Amino acid sequence: MSNPAKAKGTRWETAVQRFLEEAGIFAYKPRQAGRDDIGDVHAPPFVIQAKDYRDILAGLREGVEGVRVQRIHAKMPFGVAVVKRARKPVADAYVVLRLGDFPDLVRAVQAGVAAYEQDTED
Repeated sequence: MSNPAKAKGTRWETAVQRFLEEAGIFAYKPRQAGRDDIGDVHAPPFVIQAKDYRDILAGLREGVEGVRVQRIHAKMPFGVAVVKRARKPVADAYVVLRLGDFPDLVRAVQAGVAAYEQDTED
């Protein structure tokens, strides 16, 4: 790969995907679908935009804004940015999303927890 920035980004995407897999979460790097960017890593129902920027604020801004469109293209309900922290391990990266998208995530998790609790009571 002749573009150093692209190589750096690809390494970060792969590190995020491997971290999730090692944590027991199904995650994969999707094949890009033409002009409609569908994100860097998929861990259904999440689209992940992985950012490894020297300027962490730019990574947060661009990652969160980018994933809003990418999750629509990928037809997934949730999108998050995973932003690398300089000189920190993968586990110390930030996972961020807009506050406006957070209530849908909370409702989905609460519904899943309620269903799980109902199943375990039976």
